[in-house]
Formats: sequence, C-alpha cells, structure tokens
Amino acid sequence: MPSENLNDLAAFLAVARARSFTKAAANLGVSQSALSQTIRNLESRLGLRLLSRTTRSVQTTEAGERLELVLGARLDEIDAELAALSELREKPAGTIRITADEHAATMVLWPALERFLPDYPDIKVEIVIDFGLTDIVAERYDAGVRSIEMVAKDMIAVPIGPDMRMAVVASPSYFEARPHPQTPQDLTAHNCINLRLPTHGGLYAWEFEKNGRELRVRVDGQLVFNSVAMLLKAALAGLGLAYVPEAEARPHLDDGRLVRVLTDWCEPFSGYHLYYPSRRQQSPAFALLVDALRYKKR
Repeated sequence: MPSENLNDLAAFLAVARARSFTKAAANLGVSQSALSQTIRNLESRLGLRLLSRTTRSVQTTEAGERLELVLGARLDEIDAELAALSELREKPAGTIRITADEHAATMVLWPALERFLPDYPDIKVEIVIDFGLTDIVAERYDAGVRSIEMVAKDMIAVPIGPDMRMAVVASPSYFEARPHPQTPQDLTAHNCINLRLPTHGGLYAWEFEKNGRELRVRVDGQLVFNSVAMLLKAALAGLGLAYVPEAEARPHLDDGRLVRVLTDWCEPFSGYHLYYPSRRQQSPAFALLVDALRYKKR
C-alpha cells in the first residue's frame, strides 16, 4: 500500500475518533483545511462517503463506521508493536500522553515526574489538564488520572496517591460579618465560589458525607471558575467560600490566611488512580512510568 494511502487512513481515523476536524487537526499537527482535503481525496478514491459533516458535529456514515471499526484495531496493533520495538534500544524511549485534572497534575504527577524524567532523557511526557471525563481511547491518550469512582470498569487502575479530603475554606475577613456554616445546607445562605465542569457545562455540586449520610449541595455566589488555583485566589481575597482539595488549601490554613469550616462533613476518600485500557500493550517507557507513579504506602 502506498504510504500516502496509509497516512490518509490514519487521518480519517483521527477525525472519526475525535468527531471533530478541529480536534483531529490539532492532534495530528496539521491545518484543518489540509485535513479536510485529505479526507475528501480518500472519499473520492474509495467512491464512498465516510463522514457526515454539519456545522456542529462530524459523524461517521455506515461505511465510515465500518472502516473505523476495522481500521482502528489494526492501527492500534501497529502502534503497539512499534512502541514495543523500543525494547531493542539501549534506553527506553517514546512519548506518553496523559490527561489529568489540575490538582492531580500539580500534586501527584509533577513530583513523580520531577524525580523520574532526569533518569530517562529519551522519554517524553505530555500532560493535558482537563476536568472533563475524557475518552482516553478516542482522544489517543496513553492514560488518564482520576479518582477511582470515575474510572470505567474495563480499565486497569493503578493507585498513584494517598487518600484525599476536600475542604470548605474562606478568609477570616469573609467571616467578620457572617456566621460559620454548621451544616452543608447552611451554605445556601453564603457567597460560594463555584467550579464549572467543562464536560457537561454545569456547576459542580459540593459533596459531603458524615456517618454514612451523603449530601450534594448546589451553591450560589458571585464567581465561577474552571481552575482550583482561581478558587483559592478568590477565597484568599475574601470573596467567598471555596470547596477545594485539602492539600491545596493546607499552606494557607497553616499560616492563618484561610479558615476551614464543615470539617466533620469532609471525610477521606480514595485518592487518584492512573488508568488505561486493559488491552493496551505496555511499552517499556510506559511500564517504567507506571511503576514510578505507583503509590507505595509508608
């Protein structure tokens, strides 16, 4: 098969999996117009319509769905075999793409990578910050990082961090004219700083648990962010209550710049896990990184 045909098939698969020319072009490192032309040329050679395009979405036709199903498995096998060839190198090599939320990347991935990468200069790691429930197979990630409750059952999940707790915090100045909330329901009378989740476009409902009783409270306030760093910045400025990972708030709690409330309603829960498809053939580089990230209880 001519190499350009194989490249065209790979381009089609990228669009079919991403369901977007914009995302696929970014993943492939080409312009959107060039990618569109590649797909048109492929459809012309085959004499078949593979993709149905609208102004808002891209869907596979019946022929495109069949090609995606067969082609995807074959190209994934080829990618896995090429990655396995790195075993023949003196040093492990390759690029590993991981999706994680901001807190996981900062508090778990970064400390491990800081220790790991200097010993393996031929291994490259790309981390994409994302609060959404990314489909790591469709988006061509090697792995993702999420709490175990958010990992699909057909994935391999490896613990990479200790148990976690959330914390409701505000600055001392915020409480000068307001009482401390005594129960999660009291939050509805407070100015709360919301987090927007990009996957669904909705605001995150604050989750609490005490003595086996679980509560989800939808709060309101003047500010909405999609960044934990900005939640903390607003709380430090006295602009409201924030619901953040305890580890992020700890330095500010210790120096008195933040005050914690509803502590007895914030119980520990299972920490972050690295997850990846069970059928994934591990390259030496990926296996080394998984071992470096694996949480070892002291």
